[in-house]
Amino acid sequence: MNIAYWIVAGLLALFYFYAGTLKVIRNRDQLRPMMAWVDRTPLPALRALGTIEILGATGLVLPPLTGTAPWLAPAAAIGFVLLQTGAIAVHLTGGDRRITLNVGLVVTAAATAWLAAGP
Repeated sequence: MNIAYWIVAGLLALFYFYAGTLKVIRNRDQLRPMMAWVDRTPLPALRALGTIEILGATGLVLPPLTGTAPWLAPAAAIGFVLLQTGAIAVHLTGGDRRITLNVGLVVTAAATAWLAAGP
C-alpha cells in the first residue's frame, strides 16, 4: 500500500502544486482560458485558494516523507475532497457542466485519504 500511496499522492500533489502556483502568480486574463470561473471570484480569494492548494500538496508529501505529524497527510487529502466538492458546486451554479476533472480529483483524493489512513 505504501507504493500505491506514493503514486496516487504524488500525482495529486503535483497537480495541486501546479494549479495552486498558477492561481498565486498569474492574473485573471492568463487564468481565464483554463478556469472560466475566475471572473466570479474575488482576486484575494483566488490567491488564497492557490495558497491552500500549495499547502495541501505539501501536506500530502512532507509528513509521510519525514515521519513528522503523519495525520496531516489524510487531513490534506480530505481537505482536497472538500475543496473539489465546493468546486463542483461552483461549476454547477455558474452553469458550467464540465465537472469531469473535479469528479476525478474527488475520487483520487478520497483514495489518497484511504491509503494514508491505512495501517
